[in-house]
Amino acid sequence: MKSQSPASLVRGIRPVDFVALIINITIGAGILGLPSKIYSLVGTYSLLAYGVSAGVVTLIILCFAEVSSRFSGTGGPYLYTRAAFGPLVGFEVGWLFWLSRVASFASICNLFVSYAAFFRPELGTGWGRIGLITVLVVGLAAINWIGVQRSARVNNMFTVSKLLVIGLFAIVGLFFVDKHAFTFPAMPDYKPFSQAVLLLIFTFSGFDVAAIPSGEIQKPERTVPISLLIAIGTVTVLFMAVQIVCIGTLPNLAGSERPLADAAQRFIGPAGGLFITVAALVTALGTLHALMLTGPRLLFAMAEQGQLPGVLAATHSRFRTPHVAILVTAALKLILAVTGTFIYALTLSTLIRLSYFALTCAALPVLRQRENKMPSETPVALFTVAGGSVIALLAVGLCVWLLSNSSGREARDVAIAGTLGLLLFGAMRWRKAGS
Repeated sequence: MKSQSPASLVRGIRPVDFVALIINITIGAGILGLPSKIYSLVGTYSLLAYGVSAGVVTLIILCFAEVSSRFSGTGGPYLYTRAAFGPLVGFEVGWLFWLSRVASFASICNLFVSYAAFFRPELGTGWGRIGLITVLVVGLAAINWIGVQRSARVNNMFTVSKLLVIGLFAIVGLFFVDKHAFTFPAMPDYKPFSQAVLLLIFTFSGFDVAAIPSGEIQKPERTVPISLLIAIGTVTVLFMAVQIVCIGTLPNLAGSERPLADAAQRFIGPAGGLFITVAALVTALGTLHALMLTGPRLLFAMAEQGQLPGVLAATHSRFRTPHVAILVTAALKLILAVTGTFIYALTLSTLIRLSYFALTCAALPVLRQRENKMPSETPVALFTVAGGSVIALLAVGLCVWLLSNSSGREARDVAIAGTLGLLLFGAMRWRKAGS
């Protein structure tokens, strides 16, 4: 198959498609299981934890909004940090970012299989499990292979389905909430509360991934920042409503493995539990599709900048998609999905995200200062945040605070992955120097 140049990517993602993409990625697997985990940590103060997490993410998004408005190419945080801090930092961000997306895909793929086993138990083990995972990966890769516009339409379908199902759960459930379930004893200790906020960062994340395919978004300098703010407002209201319903309708929330399904079963009946189980499948599938759309574009962006083999920047002669990057990413996702787990990847992904969140926020004052010194060589932001440097400093501090609450195991594995990235960066530099 022939490949065209990187410039042949199609800007087929409209503003409405991009808002839908962010919402689709953000309303992911976390909302299906975390309400009970957060409640077990801090009880009714989980509502406050949601508020704090939303506040932290909003500050980060404001930084992303201004920084992203300077760029129109593919890459997201990789592109931003590379421009601000140089090729090495940019490569590390891109490398870890890509690994976190692959791991997240694998974990959510296993979650999908677990829910599918509710209907056919043989799908949860052995060859049935491997077969279902293979069908998922191959099918989603094929959708992205044949064109970004088709992929965007599929994404919109998943987004509307998620909003309808989870929104219906929240609206109906509010009529059954027991106000006496909301008691506020003494404030929880620092450690469990900070752990709750750390976990919820995963639930609110997704905007960072959605920014990757900017090279295929119409008018990305304005579409990306405005869409980020619209999407975070929508999901914050929805997540808070879901937590209120879970607390107010499910007395044993802390011990529930499937909090939304268990809550729906209590206030609707068995049909409600079945309905939410189906919703979980749709939600997981939608997130998997969005990750398959965005992940390969990161490899494409790094290859386009000469930091990975040029073949990964190839685009298909007919469909004009980064087909080689899609193939490589899908293959690794298939391997990890067959061998991977869910919870560990969730925590690991969150730690990696916080690292490049902090770097992207730190890029804001760096790029502003560069504009003042060399206005002709630096792109000017189309979206400017009032007090942006202060907001960036605060956002970086909050990211560091959350990173300080990570366990040694996850921190170690992030360090190992970062070291592998350094070796790969050095190998590419050596190859280019010798050519």
